[in-house]
Amino acid sequence: MDGPEREGRKLHRSFGGLALLGVLLVVAGLVGLVYTGVATLTSMILFGWLLLIGGLVGLVHAVQSRGTSYFWLGVVVAALNIAAGLVVIRHPHGTAEALTMFAALLFLTGGVFRLVGSVVVRGPQFGWTLLQGAFGLLLGLLVLFDWPHSSLYVLGCFFSLALLFDGLGLIAVGIGGRRIVSMVSERMAPGSDKGDKGEGTDALTQDGQKGSES
Repeated sequence: MDGPEREGRKLHRSFGGLALLGVLLVVAGLVGLVYTGVATLTSMILFGWLLLIGGLVGLVHAVQSRGTSYFWLGVVVAALNIAAGLVVIRHPHGTAEALTMFAALLFLTGGVFRLVGSVVVRGPQFGWTLLQGAFGLLLGLLVLFDWPHSSLYVLGCFFSLALLFDGLGLIAVGIGGRRIVSMVSERMAPGSDKGDKGEGTDALTQDGQKGSES
């Protein structure tokens, strides 16, 4: 029983680590919702570094695959990622403004298409689709009318909300996993095995007595 118990303790600690990571993400998300400007700047810098590192990794893979037909395509894509990463890192505010404008246009076009589609099709989800389209259109207009000032808080708000919901998901997984591991460990404990064996022995004894009486 040492092996299963040891594995159970490892799983228990692993799920506890997930729950702790979830708590940290929730705290970071709440702080980001309070300081949306800092969250926006942080998300832009992280985005730039991700582009830069991804471009460098892609360049290494392209060099390793030289001589193939995808070599130059990999080099071009890696160079574009590296250039975009450097631009985002050096100009995070300008990148936030451009991405905020792009997000506002996405909200506007998505809202218009949902509104038109819901009115034309009038399917079973007509009211829900109409509400989604109106919300997207309103959100896009609000972001667009307040641009470029909206770039200081829109992306940071989205980034913080993503951290918050990811953290809540990790907390739920961690707590649920710890409960499941505890239940399985209790079932596999030596005392419970003895109890099961004792119940089985009593049942066999009763069956034997009934057979002898008959």
